Amino acid sequence: MLKILSCRLLALLGWTLSEPPERPARAVLIAYPHTSNWDAFYALLGKFGLTLDARWVAKDSLFRWPFGGLLRHLGGIPVDRRVRQGFVAEMVEQFATQPRLLLVLAPEGTRRLTRGWKSGFYRMALAADVPVALGFVDYARREAGILAYVTLSGDPASDLAVIARHYAGRCGKRPELASPIRWLD
Repeated sequence: MLKILSCRLLALLGWTLSEPPERPARAVLIAYPHTSNWDAFYALLGKFGLTLDARWVAKDSLFRWPFGGLLRHLGGIPVDRRVRQGFVAEMVEQFATQPRLLLVLAPEGTRRLTRGWKSGFYRMALAADVPVALGFVDYARREAGILAYVTLSGDPASDLAVIARHYAGRCGKRPELASPIRWLD
């Protein structure tokens, strides 16, 4: 029911969904560009429209009353970004124990312009031996979904170049806030 409603609402708004064939059972899904609060609206419609059983990571302050319970129910995982708590290792353990897991995070870590991407998603996917799904919301084309599933080689520079080629030309709601695709760490 949610799939039909989401697809119809997206169609009414002039949007389309896309995803390559052969969805893996487990992957780290990165969401780029992340430049607006509206990204969450289209991403949730995409989640339901593509029937993605996805969990997603967001700052812990979003999970306060009155919306905390709803956000957790929708797959949200709160993270305190001010303190390093071994989140990557914790998620690698989750991948090891769950036969199906799609974990969504924004490599920029924020909607604001940053100097580059955090490496947590990369380290997580390598350690868990899962592909990286390249999620997107493209406002210029009115399209959302997954561009590709990329198996990492272990060469960070080479892998990031492959990812950048896939994202070339994709436009966030506020393009000036899209961080360059390069390593921050």
